[in-house]
Amino acid sequence: MKPFTALLCLPLLLTSMTSFAGPAEDANMLIDQWAATYSANDREALVALYAPDAILLGTTSPVMSEGTEQIRTYFKDLTGSGRKNAIVERRTITLDENAVVSTGFYNFARASEGDVPRPARFTMLIVKRDGRWMIQHHHSSPKAATRQ
Repeated sequence: MKPFTALLCLPLLLTSMTSFAGPAEDANMLIDQWAATYSANDREALVALYAPDAILLGTTSPVMSEGTEQIRTYFKDLTGSGRKNAIVERRTITLDENAVVSTGFYNFARASEGDVPRPARFTMLIVKRDGRWMIQHHHSSPKAATRQ
């Protein structure tokens, strides 16, 4: 390829390289960020991943946590707790360019309990608002025992 032709193709190549990530990939990156932030025990950074009007049905809560302050309260014991989260499996459904549903399994662990995995399942609705992906709805519950 001649240098001039290569130069003309460069913008096209760069554009296509940055276009590979779509809504599903962007949403999955946010979910991975959620797990990493939870494992870092960074309560404020975790709460910031949720939309201001998000709804959280937390694994250990008998009530719905609605909005930033209630979600912050739900995670009140996270900072410095040594808690961890690891995504085990997930499926992602793109609803449109601004909304993605992801569901799957993850494991929680607590250093105070010897990091024994506590299997749970999740569903998250990830939405894009003002150019930013955030969690609009998050449901988490203990994983049912396997039937024999």
